[in-house]
Order: sequence, then structure tokens, then C-alpha cells
Amino acid sequence: MNLPSFLWLWKIAAWSMGLSLTAYTILGISGFWMYNRRINKQPRPQWLRPLHYLIGGIMVFLVLLLLSIGIIGTLGHYGSLGHSPHLVAGLLVVVLVLISAISAAQISPKRPWARSLHVSTNVILLLGFLLVTGSGWSVVQKYLP
Repeated sequence: MNLPSFLWLWKIAAWSMGLSLTAYTILGISGFWMYNRRINKQPRPQWLRPLHYLIGGIMVFLVLLLLSIGIIGTLGHYGSLGHSPHLVAGLLVVVLVLISAISAAQISPKRPWARSLHVSTNVILLLGFLLVTGSGWSVVQKYLP
């Protein structure tokens, strides 16, 4: 495609990735806090669960934004997808984030499997974020002047 520079798009992607990692970290801290309160049979602050859901929703948005930026940018630059392992790593992260979000919405005393699926998915998501960050760094190097 004969399109203008995509440097502005990569800047949005860099910010989105940084914010996604920040959201993941905050979610890990708040999730551990909720777990600790539940195990110790202490009440959790009223704002903690809504904050956890809000940040989770923001992370889902950011990851889907990253997916769309990656697809648009790669198609615009190369005309096709699949030029690096970053596509597979990115799709893995998208799937894991969606599984995490869907399982979070299912957590209840009637569905004990949902909490373990949510937590397990988020542990695996750490590996996914490491893979997508590493592979993304090599992709970014291709686009820099």
C-alpha cells in the first residue's frame, strides 16, 4: 500500500503496550489483595472489586487496540500478515486476556472453576506478555528509520 508513515501508529502502540503492562501489574496487586482478604476472612474495601473490574476492562480495550494497530500497521507496511513470531505471540495474549475477562465475569460461589481458570490464565498471561514484548521489540526495530 502507498500510505504515509505509520510512526504515529507505533507511538500509540508503544503507549498502549506500556499501559497494558501497567494495568496487568495493578490487576495482579489488586487480585492478590482480594485473595489475601478472602483467605484471611477479612472484608475487602468496597472500591477494590469495582477497581479491579475497571482496570481489567481497560486492559481488554488496550489489548484489542494493540491487535488492531498491529493488523493495520502490518498490512499497511507489508500488505500481508505473518512476517514474524509477533503475530502468534500477540494472538496468544489476546486470547488469554479474553479468557481471563470472560472467566472473571463468571466467578461466583456456584462456579468455583471460574476463579481458578481466571487466576491460571493470568499466570500464563505473564508468559504471553513476555513473549509479545520480546517479539515486539524486534518488530519495532524494522520500522525505525
